[in-house]
Amino acid sequence: MPEAVTYESFLTKDPLDNYEDHEKYTKEWLPKVEKYRSDLEKAIPAELTIELPKPVDELIQDQFNAVEYLYSKKLLTPEEFAITDLPTTELAKKIALGKLTSVEVFKAYAHRAIICHQFTNCAEELFIEDGLKQAEARDKYFKEHGKTVGPLHGVPISLKEHLGFKDRVTHGSYVSQLDNVTDRHCVTTQILENLGAVFYIRTNQPQTLMHTDSNNNITGVTKNPFNLLLSSGGSSSGEGALIAFGGSALGVGTDIGGSIRIPAAFSGCLGLRPTANRISLAGCTSPVCGQESVMPVIGPLGRSVEDIELWMKSYINEGKPWDLDPTLVRMEWREVAAPKVEDLTIAVIRDDGLVRVSPPVRRALDAVVDKLKEAGVKIVEFAPPSTDVAYETINRMYNADGNIAQREYLAKSGEPLTKLTKWNLNFGSGAELLTVLENRHLNVTRDKLRAEYNRYLVSNKVDFILSPSYNNVAAHSENGFNWSYTTLFNILDLPTLVFQSGISQDPAIDKWTEEDLKYTYRSPLEQLENENYDPEKFKGAPVGLQLSGRRYFDEEVLAAGKAIVDLLGVDLYSH
Repeated sequence: MPEAVTYESFLTKDPLDNYEDHEKYTKEWLPKVEKYRSDLEKAIPAELTIELPKPVDELIQDQFNAVEYLYSKKLLTPEEFAITDLPTTELAKKIALGKLTSVEVFKAYAHRAIICHQFTNCAEELFIEDGLKQAEARDKYFKEHGKTVGPLHGVPISLKEHLGFKDRVTHGSYVSQLDNVTDRHCVTTQILENLGAVFYIRTNQPQTLMHTDSNNNITGVTKNPFNLLLSSGGSSSGEGALIAFGGSALGVGTDIGGSIRIPAAFSGCLGLRPTANRISLAGCTSPVCGQESVMPVIGPLGRSVEDIELWMKSYINEGKPWDLDPTLVRMEWREVAAPKVEDLTIAVIRDDGLVRVSPPVRRALDAVVDKLKEAGVKIVEFAPPSTDVAYETINRMYNADGNIAQREYLAKSGEPLTKLTKWNLNFGSGAELLTVLENRHLNVTRDKLRAEYNRYLVSNKVDFILSPSYNNVAAHSENGFNWSYTTLFNILDLPTLVFQSGISQDPAIDKWTEEDLKYTYRSPLEQLENENYDPEKFKGAPVGLQLSGRRYFDEEVLAAGKAIVDLLGVDLYSH
């Protein structure tokens, strides 16, 4: 047996000695943190809460399935279940036809969201009363004008907290930003409001926004609704948990390395990473502003492909975001019909050459590929090239400023560094400040990688790439280290949909085989990740997979995603 690997052995690129200041944090900032927590607690309407079966800490150790409990104990009324388990596309239609009011829809979702927060700690801010007033205003408009404000009229939508929200603190999980009250909505929040959305909850994210998890010093960790011992993913952590639990009709996350797709995969819902520069990032709180080597994106999370498409089509075609953000490409959303699966050619990545996947991921990928083959899909086994180069390049891009921007945000308050913050500060070259020339060389490498993958797709007539979202199912909190399966598509800028395979981890089946146990690790990172997998500690975790297409083929990715999900028969609205 090889000697065990510790995460501390990777912390070699940044001395981590100029961020924390315990005295400053406890004297100047901890009172603000405590007030924020108190305000969040006070914002929870008592009449919407339930009595938990056990204290949360005990439920976590029990690997409690909160989604199963929601249905088995009928924690909502039949009417509330009927509303919150109605696909968002149908919900919007019923509101537009006057068959449902915005208020009754809002109340049902608010109730489900509060229960979700009790179990998972998904919220960073709740404003239920304001949401109700907004829903009442939508109903008043409909009554007076006989029409909706827009295609998302009355639809309850959750927002990742670092999206700027008018007259509210937008801190991005940095303690130093607890005084940052934004004077206007960010562009995306404004567009969604213009389209008729109703807001009531802003969701949790990790310190630095660069974790596969959720931990921060303000509100702590968010748990996985299907197994409270596990993480909901990151960095759109609260969105993943809330959407999977059904506490929001549509969610909004951001993604620079997997931050929409990892929470969707971990928590059990769907999420789209669009091609860059189609959805506006203007007005988000983040220290990476101005960094253009690897572009962050905003995208939706939902419980069906149709819901994701509703968000994208409405936002782009009616929101016309290029009128509010000149950095965006003026490209309207195209109508693309779901293809016949037998006409598709899909390249399958079973192993990215860096970190071997765990048994449940392997089983889910095998099952999905078998169903695709049976349906006539042409499957091409794909060993993706240059993944080591891609991973090292993107990690150096993240920290090309020598962590100066992160240090400014963190050191201002002196807040403690979380485990995965120490990890991401050691990405790439860590605290080493790269020169402009070095950064340009990284961009050249990026563009060569994009050309290499594009040539493969075109010359082999491959329509899409199917791959794992992560080398495991949902990680334990503060123990998800590898981003290689998601960051590949960030550096390539390929639109990517995470969908659910319909398979969940089963400790009786998903064990390392005798052959697996003889495996020779290719790197310390692979060993660290693989040794984290104990079949008994991931019970019931859902397995989400990725479907990627060529740049600006976002519409085709969703169309094919719908065909595949229909073939698999995975319906997240059916319980």
